Amino acid sequence: MNNNNITMKRVLGYFGMALAGGLLALGLHDGFSKDEASLNSTDSTTAPVHYVNLPGPSGTVVEAADFTEAAAKSIDAVVHVTTQATVQQAPMSSFFWGYQQRAPQQVRGAGSGVIITDDGYIVTNNHVVENADKIQVHLNDKRKYDATVIGRDPSTDIALIKIDADDLPTLAFGNSDEVKVGQWVLAVGNPMNLTSTVTAGIVSAKARNINILQYDPSKDIFPIESFIQTDAAVNPGNSGGALVNTNGDLIGINSAIASTTGSYTGYSFAIPSTIVSKVTSDLMEFGSVRRAYLGVTISDIDQDMAKSLDLNRLNGVYVKEVMDKGAAKAAGMKNGDVIIKVGAIPVDNVPQLQEQIGKFSPGDKVAVTLVREGKEQVKDLTLLARSGEERVAAKRELVLPSLGAELAPASNEELKALKLANGVKVTRLSGGKLRSIGIREGFIITKIDQQPMKDPKDIEKALEDKQGGVLIEGVYPNGMRAYYGLGV
Repeated sequence: MNNNNITMKRVLGYFGMALAGGLLALGLHDGFSKDEASLNSTDSTTAPVHYVNLPGPSGTVVEAADFTEAAAKSIDAVVHVTTQATVQQAPMSSFFWGYQQRAPQQVRGAGSGVIITDDGYIVTNNHVVENADKIQVHLNDKRKYDATVIGRDPSTDIALIKIDADDLPTLAFGNSDEVKVGQWVLAVGNPMNLTSTVTAGIVSAKARNINILQYDPSKDIFPIESFIQTDAAVNPGNSGGALVNTNGDLIGINSAIASTTGSYTGYSFAIPSTIVSKVTSDLMEFGSVRRAYLGVTISDIDQDMAKSLDLNRLNGVYVKEVMDKGAAKAAGMKNGDVIIKVGAIPVDNVPQLQEQIGKFSPGDKVAVTLVREGKEQVKDLTLLARSGEERVAAKRELVLPSLGAELAPASNEELKALKLANGVKVTRLSGGKLRSIGIREGFIITKIDQQPMKDPKDIEKALEDKQGGVLIEGVYPNGMRAYYGLGV
């Protein structure tokens, strides 16, 4: 009986301990639940959470960047550009069947462009429209137009095209000289055929030379690379699109990316608006660029060079040689001078100097600050053309959009070298009928349907009222004669 009582007491004791533990656990859970509820509650009696901008170093509030206004200004003025080109493949040869000509292939491309006048002038990249036989522009409101090439400038990778339309939205040029490293920018374009795409980033660097443009003196191509580098995402299809600041001003034309894959991997490059504005203005007025030159050979300055030449500075551009009959020579510049400013703009390297001089035309006057033997001097230069002329005479060039060609009289030197009495040179092709039948740049047209061609207007007149086809005769710079049939 005593054993039973003891057992009963033990059971009751264990039960009491379990009950107390359970109550304690419930109490703790209830307490934690209340604490958790106080953190997550959306009850109206709970104080609301306010999101605020972080104060800057001076204690003032730093506002988050707002891109909506810039995007709204840009989207409608940025267009989608599609191209079609005819590529003549290399001929096949066969031991049994002999020479065989492969059929030409149609190649399609795409890029972007920016409307800069309300009557349809559009700036894009040269590499977007180069060699194109057909160009179409797709507006953001889904309208579509055929476009013609007004002019191209391979030296800067800029091209100007035109559509027949009015009252179009435009983007105004900003001043890329005022762009600062670290400021916010937007890239607007049509990457991967995704129309009206806006991406944001900052300016990572200025005056970048990435050696992407072709150098070819025989075609008067002298690259000017002074890109604005950004980390705004740019992909294939963005080429020719807009780089704008937060006010919606056009500060650059997107042109290239740094990539090992062909797609965006961190950096993109845009042509500064100061260069774009100058090039498009010339193309609109003359059909080609009137480019000014200093008449010097130059190089950047590094530490080893400064030491070997006993220079006391690393910034600026070193003048290796002053060319005879050039603008620099006439102003009194000498070998060994260091150029540090063009006008009021400092220049620390070759791309910056090229960018600043690239804004001017032959005949323009500009002040150049240089350092000679440790002392600063200012030289007033009258810039010249590469040929040494102060003013470039208007060439008798003719742009025929229907043929996709720019034509000019063959020079006396060319006629003499090729033993020709007359000829009209195809100086540039932008796609169109001449390219499609196999004619290449540099071809000198001597006759059309047995009639001598002496001036570009002779060609225009010869084709004016023709129906059916014509025979074009001519010779290439290497002396090879060629004949082409053109359907008109």
